[in-house]
Amino acid sequence: MKAALIDRVGAIPEYRDHPEPSAGDGEVVVTVEAVAVENVDRAFVAGTHYAAADFVAALPAIPCFDGVGRLADGTLVGFGGLKPPAGALAERVVVPAGYAMPIPHGIAPEIAASLSSAITAMSMQTAGGLQPGETVLIQGGTGVAGRLAIQIARLLDAGRIVATGRDAAALRELEDLGADATIDTAIADDDLVQAFSEQAGAGYDVILDYLWGRPTELLTRALIPASFTLSRPTRLVQIGEAAGRSGSHDGRCVSAGRGLGPRRAADGRRRDDAAQPHRRGVDPHRPPRPATCHHPRRNR
Repeated sequence: MKAALIDRVGAIPEYRDHPEPSAGDGEVVVTVEAVAVENVDRAFVAGTHYAAADFVAALPAIPCFDGVGRLADGTLVGFGGLKPPAGALAERVVVPAGYAMPIPHGIAPEIAASLSSAITAMSMQTAGGLQPGETVLIQGGTGVAGRLAIQIARLLDAGRIVATGRDAAALRELEDLGADATIDTAIADDDLVQAFSEQAGAGYDVILDYLWGRPTELLTRALIPASFTLSRPTRLVQIGEAAGRSGSHDGRCVSAGRGLGPRRAADGRRRDDAAQPHRRGVDPHRPPRPATCHHPRRNR
């Protein structure tokens, strides 16, 4: 079969012959039809992702960890669970049977593949414990994953959705997706802190963070308690680091980590999340476009 492989860190994948994979007990063969190349895949190829060591050690390897394809009986499935040197950019892959999730009839493979980013948005419920009526802040709402997260937050019955981004034109489009308010992170630091505070209302219940870095550093300033009267906490779920890997976060923002640990610890939850975007009714035909902190203003 044909596959795209890289032989060294940072190399451009090469399309060439590769041995056919064979399924063992509890595994299935999937004929690949569509793969979305995401930022995390690019980071693994570049060797810059914090979990890239296994991938680099397995070179030559096939990039990408999930995609969409068909089982032998023609069933269209979303698949994952690939481990280096195996990857999704191949004609066929072998995955654990539990990692092949049926996709509803009528959804094109390329559309289904683009919804893989929606799985991360389900973390606002599975990791952040989002309840109907609560307020959600989506850091990085103008990206593909952020746009999907807004739709999912609305489908999960969030009471208020606030989204951030740097592109004024793109921010205006987010209201059509379900955002109640937007924040431009390109403004001056003090103004951004004030905007975070003003848009919080009674407080953010869940923050889904695709940015990290400076914007989240400024966000934590807005979450500094004003008194010893601490109420229900904000649950911050950090997904990406588009704005930087590090930041200086104020110690006065009383915090408690959640979900720290290796990637394998989250695998079971990720399988459960995988089918949720389709089940919840995320619009598959809408084209994709390119820390736990107590809030001082909550009074419940």
